Amino acid sequence: MSNGRSRFNLDSRAARILAPAIFAIIVLAVWQLYTVVSDVPESSLPSPTEIAKAGWEQRQLLLDNTWVTVEEILIGFAAAIVLGVVLAMLIRSSRTIERALYPWLVVSQMVPIPAVAPIFVIWTGFDLRPKIMVIALVAFFPIAVNTIDGLRAADPQLLRLMRTLKASRWQRFRYAQLPASLPFLFSGLKVAAALSVIGAVFAEWVGASEGLGYLILVLNNATETATMFATIFLLAMIGIALFGLVLLLERLLLPWYHDARKEPADDGVAEPADDAVEIGARL
Repeated sequence: MSNGRSRFNLDSRAARILAPAIFAIIVLAVWQLYTVVSDVPESSLPSPTEIAKAGWEQRQLLLDNTWVTVEEILIGFAAAIVLGVVLAMLIRSSRTIERALYPWLVVSQMVPIPAVAPIFVIWTGFDLRPKIMVIALVAFFPIAVNTIDGLRAADPQLLRLMRTLKASRWQRFRYAQLPASLPFLFSGLKVAAALSVIGAVFAEWVGASEGLGYLILVLNNATETATMFATIFLLAMIGIALFGLVLLLERLLLPWYHDARKEPADDGVAEPADDAVEIGARL
């Protein structure tokens, strides 16, 4: 049985990789065929082979600017995680604080990022700080909202039981609210990973002299479309890599969550009653 299950998991993983790879090959083949048949100018729509050639010829330029953008994204993403989680915990700590802060949390996303990015540059200058601020502002919202929803998702019966057992607020958070919020938190992190790349491009468009976002502006003005497409491809790869890193951490830190989604309820997955008994024993 275990051999059959492991073989099924292996086949499932292979299918998850093979299916998008085949789709990508089909899209690239159709794209290449269209550029050849329609004779579209390279300045309008370069073929995949032209993009690959331009990317290879300008590999050093792309690599130098890639490291700049990756540094901005990683620092900004880390700042967004801290800001989002702290805000979520603060908002869920009190009904009064939630009523006061949650509407402003939503309002913070109503302001167009390209409009506030120049203000950050005026405040802090043309260094790394305004870029980190823009990325954090773009990416923290899904982290905060999903974490708030996760803290709300704790089993109310379990919370009532812990209050009956005289559990402190920290114990209720540690044993009930935190485990319930982690899947929600990682859902927010996956969304924020993609938004961090977008935020980095916005930030570099406003005030930067290097980075992939800045490079797109330069290449667009020079009508070097093939190299610009290669730059966009690199940005997409950064976003995919960051998303994959979050997904890997989720699988490593929350194995019980993935097991519960894959296995039926009677295959050893803990029921709420079992959790209550275990937590009661710890308290």
